[in-house]
Amino acid sequence: MAFSTGASTQRSAAFRAPMRRFAIRHLPIAALATLTCCTANTPYRARSYSAAPEPALAGMVEYIWPADQHPAGAPMGEGVASDDRPNLTLYPAPGDQPHPAILVLPGGGYGTLAMGHEGHDVGVFCQKHGISAFVLTYRHAPKYHHPVPQMDGQRALRTIRARSAEWRVDPDQIGVMGFSAGGHLASTLATWFDSGKPEDSDPIERASCRPDFAVLVYPVISLDKPWAHEGSKRNLLGDQLADVLLVGRLSTANAVTPNTPPTFLVHSTTDVVVPVENSIDFYLALHRNQVPAELHAYERGNHGFGLGGKDPVLSTWTDRLLAWLRQRGIRVAASRSSTQA
Repeated sequence: MAFSTGASTQRSAAFRAPMRRFAIRHLPIAALATLTCCTANTPYRARSYSAAPEPALAGMVEYIWPADQHPAGAPMGEGVASDDRPNLTLYPAPGDQPHPAILVLPGGGYGTLAMGHEGHDVGVFCQKHGISAFVLTYRHAPKYHHPVPQMDGQRALRTIRARSAEWRVDPDQIGVMGFSAGGHLASTLATWFDSGKPEDSDPIERASCRPDFAVLVYPVISLDKPWAHEGSKRNLLGDQLADVLLVGRLSTANAVTPNTPPTFLVHSTTDVVVPVENSIDFYLALHRNQVPAELHAYERGNHGFGLGGKDPVLSTWTDRLLAWLRQRGIRVAASRSSTQA
C-alpha cells in the first residue's frame, strides 16, 4: 500500500553521464491533506545493480572549480587528483528554450557514489522529460568530511545558476534531487543556503545557492534519532562526531524554515537501511512551517530502488513527481508510456 500525503499552496547534443511499517498514527490528522492508497499486486523484488552503463548520449563534464582558476585544487582540498576535483556531468534537455534543471546527488553513505542507478539513469530520465540534469560527483569520506560535501553542492547550484544562459537553463527553476545520503546532502542544500555573495570577485559565488525545489528519495535526514544511518553519520562527520550541536544542525528536519523550498519525498516503509521515519520527520517539519510538500511512503520496497526499475508500484513515483512539478509551474515534458522512458 502506498500512502501519499500532500500539502500545497502556490509559489513561484546531450551529455554523459529500511525497517518499520509506516503507521498512520505517526501523522497528525492536520498533516493529512490528502491520502491515496494503492496495493502492490506482486511482491517487491530487489533490483540488482551493476556498474554505470555507457551513456546513451554523448556527455560533457564540467569542474565546478576549474583548474585554470584554482590550480591548487578545490577549497579545502587535499590535492589535485580526480577525487579532489568535484565535477558536474551534464544531461541538457533538447531544444533552444530555457529548461528547468535538477542537480542530481547520488547516494553512497558519504563513502562512495552510486553513479549508475542514482546518477546516470536519473540524468537520462530528466533529459527525456525536458529537464536538464547535472549529476554531481562530490567529495566524500574517507578523504573528506563536513562541510566539504555541502560546499560542493552549494558551488554546483551557484554554477548552474551563474551559467544558466550558456546551458539554456531557467535560473528560477533549478531544483535538487538526492538519493539516500545524497538525499541528506540535498536536504542540507534546501535548508542551508544564501542568496549569493555580492562582493565576491568570482561571479559564480555571487549567484544564489538556494534550490527552487527539492526531491528527496529515501533520504537520510536525522542524525540525532534512533533511526539515524550510522554509516552516513560517521562518514560525514569524521572526527566531529562528538559535536552534539553540529549533529543537531545536520539533522535537517531541525533546520526547516518557511523559506525552505517546496519538497517532494519518496520512501518505502520496509526500508531497513534508512527508515521511513527520516522522510516523515522532514515532511512534518515542512508542514509545520507551511512549506508546500508531498510525501509518498510506499508499503513495500528495499532501500536503493532508484527510479523503481521494473517494479510496477515503485516505478510510479516518477510520474507522480512529474505531476507535482507541473503543479508547481515547472515546465516538464509530457509523460511517456513508460515511467523509465
